[in-house]
Amino acid sequence: MEKQYKIVLDTLGSDKGAVCMARGAALALEKFPELHLVIVGDEQLLRAELADADGSRITYVHGPDEITNYDNPAMAVFTKPNSSLVKALTTLADDPECVGMINAGSTGALLAGALRYLATPDMQRPALAAIVPAEAGGFVCLVDTGATVDCTPAQLVHFAHLGKAFMHDMYGIENARIGLLSNGKEEGKGNKLVKETYALLKADESLNFVGNLEGNNALSGDCDVLVADGFDGNQIIKCTEGTAKRLIKDIVKLSKKTGNESLMAVVAHLMKLYDFNSLGGGIVLGVRKPVIKAHGAANEQTVVGTAEMLLNLAKNKTII
Repeated sequence: MEKQYKIVLDTLGSDKGAVCMARGAALALEKFPELHLVIVGDEQLLRAELADADGSRITYVHGPDEITNYDNPAMAVFTKPNSSLVKALTTLADDPECVGMINAGSTGALLAGALRYLATPDMQRPALAAIVPAEAGGFVCLVDTGATVDCTPAQLVHFAHLGKAFMHDMYGIENARIGLLSNGKEEGKGNKLVKETYALLKADESLNFVGNLEGNNALSGDCDVLVADGFDGNQIIKCTEGTAKRLIKDIVKLSKKTGNESLMAVVAHLMKLYDFNSLGGGIVLGVRKPVIKAHGAANEQTVVGTAEMLLNLAKNKTII
């Protein structure tokens, strides 16, 4: 019998709701025969939606309360013990067979909960990494993308190590190249944080540091891990996604205006390349087990993509 991997899926908190997440769960179970899902949320609703799925590979955990983006993140984790998020995190923490978790709700609450239930023994600061397509092929790990907006140089160095380990375990990259986001590629460019971090990264012989990268080269593929504080990293992700959407819309308009239907092939290519839902989501690094934070607008394919990420990590025996 093929080895099965248990992944926890929090179905509440996303923009499109539990039904959408449940449908994504059905698709993931169909695509990955080695997958066993621990599905958390309104159990009655979920059982009805997944009545036709393989029940032998589903475990239901009743967590009917929802933590929303309007809740205070830290307070909600403490005051809503029956929320799907808390139930999902405690299940992940307590069940040794669970290899990871997917959530598409409040980022703040997820990070607060991950710190509470999945903290590492040394209690170092976790980071939120995003995997983005590189111009040269493959992917770039951008870290941090919003977990810590005000960072210290030591934290950025820690993020570099987390990103290096992730790219090794996810894509088999040996000695990943580390870049530092700055406003100039030359040594000495950047604000105080960047300059101090540059010196630390350069001095760390265990890191393959390749220097500064400007925003216009963030997705060039000139590095495998791009280190940034959470504020700047978050802006890179959102600007990339927003620019891609704008370009796609402009090409569609031009195709309609000129009657040149061949341009739609370009649209299809760009939509596939920059479909962040199908790529998966941001991953919380620095906790005992992998936790993926999907986009709030997650759809059915997001569940499939994030499940694939966690399966790949589990098969490599990764603990991030």
